[in-house]
Amino acid sequence: EKVLKKLKLNTNIGNEGGYAPDLKNDEQVLFLVNKAINQAGYRSGQQVKLALDVAAAEFYNKDNQSYELKSERRKLSTDDMIKMYKAWVRKFPIISIEDGLDQDDWEGWEQLTTAMGRKTMLVGDDLFVTDVERLGKGIANNVANAILIKVNQIGTVSETVDAIRLAQKSKYKVVISHRSGETTDDFISDLAVGSGAEFIKTGSTSRGERVVKYNRLMEIEDELK
Repeated sequence: EKVLKKLKLNTNIGNEGGYAPDLKNDEQVLFLVNKAINQAGYRSGQQVKLALDVAAAEFYNKDNQSYELKSERRKLSTDDMIKMYKAWVRKFPIISIEDGLDQDDWEGWEQLTTAMGRKTMLVGDDLFVTDVERLGKGIANNVANAILIKVNQIGTVSETVDAIRLAQKSKYKVVISHRSGETTDDFISDLAVGSGAEFIKTGSTSRGERVVKYNRLMEIEDELK
């Protein structure tokens, strides 16, 4: 917030607890977050690393098969997107990219995984939708190397557990995730620990329905000693 205020940018909080100022381009976001990490007294790239949720399906134009960055007035091909991600990973301490391409751009996902999958976590959310069939297709085609898990995306806890087990069996990383319309229910913290997931994604520590998940994780830590 201090970094944004100094630049006279919007500091309103979104529904997941994060900021969404109007910036000149996407790379500026990474620069400002990195700056904030260091100004907060942490070592960027050592104590704090970055994870992106690109949500590429939101700006993919199926008619001309391009990714339209309207704020930058640019249209990128799949190859261009991959080149951009590779440049960002070299420049910033990015360890994870979620939904870097459209959910039906399977060939593009294969290219992305071949190009970056050894060093970067490539997470499927819209790509896999917590569904064992889509995850199975991804595994068979060497697409992505991690899955985002949302209980109410697939509908039942049993189906959720099936997706987690298939991912783990196939050596895919598991990220247990919140949704945008969250409540103060903290079940996903228990699910993350109980399932042996490597990560949890639950928003910023600035709203009650987000903070409650972190509090529950600390309670679980105390319970497990």
